[in-house]
Amino acid sequence: MRIVILERDTVGRDVSVDCLNELGEVTIYPNTLPGEVAARIEAAEIIIANKAPLNEGTLKDAKSVKLICELATGYDNVDLDYCRKRGINVANVVNYSTAAVAQHTFALCFYVLEKLRHYDEYVKSGEYASQSRFSNFDLPFTELEGKTWGIIGMGNIGKKVAQIAEAFGCKVIFYSASGNSSCKDYERVTFDDLLHESDFLSIHCPLSDKTRNLIDLEALKKMKKTAVLINVARGPVVNDTDLHTALTQDMIAGAGLDVTGTEPMRDENPLSAVMDSNKLIITPHLAWASTEARNRVVEETYKNIEAFLNGKDRNIVNL
Repeated sequence: MRIVILERDTVGRDVSVDCLNELGEVTIYPNTLPGEVAARIEAAEIIIANKAPLNEGTLKDAKSVKLICELATGYDNVDLDYCRKRGINVANVVNYSTAAVAQHTFALCFYVLEKLRHYDEYVKSGEYASQSRFSNFDLPFTELEGKTWGIIGMGNIGKKVAQIAEAFGCKVIFYSASGNSSCKDYERVTFDDLLHESDFLSIHCPLSDKTRNLIDLEALKKMKKTAVLINVARGPVVNDTDLHTALTQDMIAGAGLDVTGTEPMRDENPLSAVMDSNKLIITPHLAWASTEARNRVVEETYKNIEAFLNGKDRNIVNL
């Protein structure tokens, strides 16, 4: 099999992809820009990608493609309908990053909630050493216990976050953007109720027509002024311009983002002008990227291809 890896560096150079050589003739590209996709996959039988657009425009001359493997759970870069018409199977990797994303969700939350940058700088600046009292808490913070943690997207990651929030003493509520959730473990509420009731609101849903710009200015105005918003899902679920307005006008207390509307984040994004880390922390789409998770995504991709070569469907999303 002729296997083309379009974005090898998305798993990091410290993680090996050598196991894939056992499955075929592998061509590796560190990264692939949209305009480079078509030429690089023209002879491919199996494509391994992450963000590279795979649609009629890029796939029409790739006559031999039989399988597309996502080095991820999300597959919004792939036109599933077109692939289905072509008989191209599309496989993703499920549950490889659940622990990592849930962990990062709370890392973002605590950074904003407990004003950690402020207090770290207070100590390292020498101010703490120069004071006479034993403590300093000039910027107040609250506890999670007794608060309401709202979740958008109660899949594997959402459920893991819910379990951790409960362990901290939170009441957990959730909203199903698709309307198809079968989760009975936590209280399902309307979108308006989620916004009004949540002290912390974390986003774990896929990007779709139903979730794009779900958190806009109208939604942000309905949230508590003390609320913290966390987005570790897809950037366009939150309208960046509207979030900037909400933060600078104190409509909500703060936000922790691992994703933004464009990636990498552009200079003209208004959120780049928010320098107050007590209100906003942004990380570069790394919530999923623990060492363990990056190794797992390669191992699971190997298993997806191995199953395909043995005539079995594994993690196929467009059957």
